[in-house]
Amino acid sequence: MRIFGIGIQELLVILLILLLIFGATRLPEIGRALCKTIKEFKKSVKDINSEDEEKKEPKK
Repeated sequence: MRIFGIGIQELLVILLILLLIFGATRLPEIGRALCKTIKEFKKSVKDINSEDEEKKEPKK
């Protein structure tokens, strides 16, 4: 299984390094913040795309 060209072993090494840097208590907080950021970004892109489609549709 490859995600963005990263295998399981590389992913485990990255997670281990993050665990050492931030600690076990901070990782869930960082994950939640990252998830919220991604959701907001997707919502913004969706809103922009819907506005563009509204502008392209001919008015009746």
